[in-house]
Amino acid sequence: MITPPVAPGPANALVDVAGLRVGHHQSRTDGYLSGTTVLLAPDGGMVAGVDVRGGGPGTRETDLLSPTASVERVHAIVLTGGSAYGLASASGVADALGERGIGLQVGPQPDQVVPIVPSAVLFDLGRGGDFAARPDEAFGRAAVQAALEADSEAMAACGCIGAGTGAVAGGLKGAVGGASAVLPDGTIVAALMVANAVGSTVDPHTGTLWGAPLLLPGDGPVLRAPAPAERDALLAAATAPPGGPDRASAGHTMRNTTIGVLATDATLTKAQCTKLAAVGHDGLARAVNPIHTLFDGDTLFAVSSTGRPAPDVVGYQTILAAAADVVTRAMVRAMLAAGGVQTAGGQWSSYLELAPSALVTAEGNASPGPDRAGGTNGKAVVQ
Repeated sequence: MITPPVAPGPANALVDVAGLRVGHHQSRTDGYLSGTTVLLAPDGGMVAGVDVRGGGPGTRETDLLSPTASVERVHAIVLTGGSAYGLASASGVADALGERGIGLQVGPQPDQVVPIVPSAVLFDLGRGGDFAARPDEAFGRAAVQAALEADSEAMAACGCIGAGTGAVAGGLKGAVGGASAVLPDGTIVAALMVANAVGSTVDPHTGTLWGAPLLLPGDGPVLRAPAPAERDALLAAATAPPGGPDRASAGHTMRNTTIGVLATDATLTKAQCTKLAAVGHDGLARAVNPIHTLFDGDTLFAVSSTGRPAPDVVGYQTILAAAADVVTRAMVRAMLAAGGVQTAGGQWSSYLELAPSALVTAEGNASPGPDRAGGTNGKAVVQ
């Protein structure tokens, strides 16, 4: 089966699925380098599934997404830093939604609701310098407020924001990345990924990003193999002890986890969303090597806004194929949108800082890459 040609949606992000809202909250001061990202459902909730892989996941309410569980709709998805501690941010999201009367109705009064908020965490503890500086309930509340107030540009932003604030992938600074695809029948498939893997996003033979061949026109810059010296710098970063050469100790072992959300406006069942999340991991495997390690807890959610009719079997297969590709593209866009950072907890350079010649400018020259600023909204390198 040949996958039909697709193009990115208008925002090239989750918000191309009508009704979804994305919000980020993060902190980079006082020992923090972490944040929380929330995806809010349309009115009435969204159908969702999940696929959890790797050896060290941290999740909340994923059992409710089983096709055999009674809950049919969820009200938000949370992606957050802070490892298991960061699950506290999901409580803040639930409280913020409950106060607005959003949730599963469990009593006769309008405020008697229980928001269903499946969540996943990544490991970024100590990267800002303070192990105890991690997302809590306030981060979740702030992310909800950001989602409610954000315009489409803010909701589509890539970079070191939200859950991607302290992300590191294969020794390089990671970030949040998004991508979408418009299928021939108008169906939208989109992904938001947080690149925070133990494995590398870089081909060691060429220095190119593993997933770059799947980029579409409109995804951002034209890429090429970097100069040999830059490739060597990328490999050195990938093999350095976590946090830098001065931090090789038992307390700085590999702990990461890549997390993300797939979304479509096609009406899918919980079982179909679960399969969609599983196929999304194929896209993750095209962007990171090795993937699903003992030191990762890779988790992908998949949601259906139910804004379009249910697909037939061929249409569903087309959605699955597109899902793997948008995950790969979102991962590449995350790595291109990242900006290097130096904190009391360590130093991590971005891909384009170490390999500026990989980026082709409009004049055909290499770009200097993003500034070292601890984060970027991605505008400089992702169109």
